[in-house]
Amino acid sequence: MSKTKPDTRLSVNINKIATLRNSRGEDRPSVADVAVDCQRFGADGITVHPRPDERHIRRADVAVLRPLVRVEFNIEGYPSEDFLDLVLRTRPEQVTLVPDAADALTSSAGWDVAANLDFLTSVVERLKAGGIRPSIFVGTDPDNIRAAAATGTDRIELYTKPYADAYAADPSAAVAPFVEASRTARSLGLGVNAGHDLNLDNLEYFRRSLPWLHEVSIGHALICDALYLGLEETIRRYKQALNN
Repeated sequence: MSKTKPDTRLSVNINKIATLRNSRGEDRPSVADVAVDCQRFGADGITVHPRPDERHIRRADVAVLRPLVRVEFNIEGYPSEDFLDLVLRTRPEQVTLVPDAADALTSSAGWDVAANLDFLTSVVERLKAGGIRPSIFVGTDPDNIRAAAATGTDRIELYTKPYADAYAADPSAAVAPFVEASRTARSLGLGVNAGHDLNLDNLEYFRRSLPWLHEVSIGHALICDALYLGLEETIRRYKQALNN
């Protein structure tokens, strides 16, 4: 295990671009063009979350994006058979497993890994056999992270909405469970990703506080900022917040 802290990579979730496109039923803005631009502006990865109702990213988008994405391609989703068929055909670098119901508005909790241990273990095995790095979306409970390690996953992604909600009142208290979670994960040989409600106000403190953070996936806040700052400047600022 490396003793050097990794640079934290920025994966841009482009679901919101697809939401805007779908509102008119045409192809503006183009998710493909935005993905290419994100790469050109310095993003280290592109994240998509194709949901069963295709209300934002569509399955067809995934096929279009695969040859265009030259940085890390991360596909999030609940590991149904349809989803696993899609990712095993697409072969992204990473798949992030989330426990969302089909009609969930957004991811709102991590897995209860112990209660789903056999299921997640079988999914992790299938992804790794396909040459894909698995990551399991979890909260900060150390026992749950230990259960995640037992599945054989390579990484976890910490659900950071509790941090974002508590940050303004007490940053140190808000981040403390995540610091401990990252230490637990590292002791088990797991890589650590993070995502949900991270933004330009709270990201730099999170990164400075959290040891061994490999990657953050940010969509909603980043796209909102890009409406005012422009996409290139927004990506620059998020990368600066991560690696000051």
